[in-house]
This record gives sequence, structure tokens and C-alpha cells, in this order.
Amino acid sequence: MVQYTLAQSPETVFTVAGKDSVKAREKAMDQLIELMDAGTLPTELTEGFSPQQFIEVKETTLPATTDEDAVTHAVQVLSNLATLKLKLQDSRTEALQIRAQIDILFSDEPVSEEEIATLKEGFKVLKTYAQSNLRYKEARIQAEQARIVLDQALNSAEPESKTAKASAKNTN
Repeated sequence: MVQYTLAQSPETVFTVAGKDSVKAREKAMDQLIELMDAGTLPTELTEGFSPQQFIEVKETTLPATTDEDAVTHAVQVLSNLATLKLKLQDSRTEALQIRAQIDILFSDEPVSEEEIATLKEGFKVLKTYAQSNLRYKEARIQAEQARIVLDQALNSAEPESKTAKASAKNTN
């Protein structure tokens, strides 16, 4: 499920099945038109509105239907963080080398077509690295919550074992 809102009316949320996509935004647009036709939209969109203007609402908390589901989700979030971290580390060195080459564009020194061609090819690596870095930072925030959920689940098992040890000592 993906949720969208409007900058002009953040309290209005449109929920659509699936992930953020052109099709999902079009479905949210259909919901927006229904609200406008019904006259229940708390704001007027006098300048018009397009599906690209929807703001995706991200969940900041882990869904916790049951403790077991929360733990499963927490492990998935942490696994995703591990994958993103590896991807980031793999492309970091190359991206930093390319980043250093960008400075030639700002110097007064002459640049060959080969240098520019190499630099342009490197932009793909930079883009991938930068996007991975943003995803990693976002995933890390979610992983902090996941770590808390996991720690709580692990700590909830500890008192039982302490209780069992205490009762074992009392029976001896």
C-alpha cells in the first residue's frame, strides 16, 4: 500500500494498493477527482493538479499487528540495511574517484574529449552511488526502529530465563 497527500491539504490522505508508481498516482488522482466532485476536498486547487504533485506519505513506525509480525518485519528491514550497506561500499571508491575528476570541469585548463567522455560515463556511477547513499540513510532510520523492536523482543525472552534460573535455585 502506498499513501499520498497534497501539499495544500496534508490532512487528506489517498491510499492506493501497490508501490509508488505512475499507475498508483493515477489511481490516487481518481480518488482526488471523486473528492472534488463530491465537494468534500477541504482545499481548492485553482492552479490545477497533476499526479506528479502528490506527496508520498512514508510510514515512520513499523506495522505491529502482532509481536511476531513486528519481529519478522524488523529482521527484513535490517537485512535490507545490510544489503544497501554492501552496495554502497562496493561503489564508494569508484564514485569518489569520479567525483574528484569533476573538478576539471571547473578549472581553466583545457580538457580533452576523452576526459569528458570518461567523466560522462562516470556520472552513471555517481548517480547510482548517490541514490544508494540516500536509500541507505533512509533505511538506516527505519533500521533504528527495527533494532528497537528486535531488542524488545530479545529482552522479553530474558526475564523468562532469569525467572527459570531463580526458580531452579530455589528448588536446589
